[in-house]
Amino acid sequence: MFTGIIETTGIVNEIIPNGSNLTFWIESPISGELKVDQSVSHDGVCLTVEEIKGKTYRVTAIPETLNKTALGNWRTGSHVNMERSLALSQRLDGHFVQGHADCTGTCLKKEETSGSWLFRFSFPEKFAALVIEKGSVAVNGISLTCFDVTLNEFSVAIIPYTFSHTNLGKLNKGEKVNLEFDMIGKYIARKIDLSQNDFK
Repeated sequence: MFTGIIETTGIVNEIIPNGSNLTFWIESPISGELKVDQSVSHDGVCLTVEEIKGKTYRVTAIPETLNKTALGNWRTGSHVNMERSLALSQRLDGHFVQGHADCTGTCLKKEETSGSWLFRFSFPEKFAALVIEKGSVAVNGISLTCFDVTLNEFSVAIIPYTFSHTNLGKLNKGEKVNLEFDMIGKYIARKIDLSQNDFK
């Protein structure tokens, strides 16, 4: 479980194809604090630390992960948002984030607006019920608030701190991001769907 509050960013040092999987070696400021078998959110995707060597560590993405996320677009030198799992003693400053991306979205707009930044993203319309005005969504693992929501687009406003301390500052129009919608909303939508089917 994560909160969508990014701790730091890492850099992809090496990408190794391994059958249908991709193995990544990532350098980060917190590599020395990690442990093998620990869960870490990478751009909003929960991956398990498999090996640690100095300032770098190894994780692997399987086909299911590669098909539903933008991790397959990582390249050597890509900057990655990182967050370690939530400790029970921590404050929940963002929202409940599982690290299970639902889909990818596309950056439609990146615009500076008098000291802050406005981003607009598209997403598959089948997830429209999970995106609400002033609701929470994780974009590349960052807990953000949606506005100007339509059936397949939403906007977010980014403060300078978030812009400079996450990889959103390096995101360009047309690039893919990982999206995870609010877990509570997903359970409610599932319950409503099952209830409606019961009456058919």
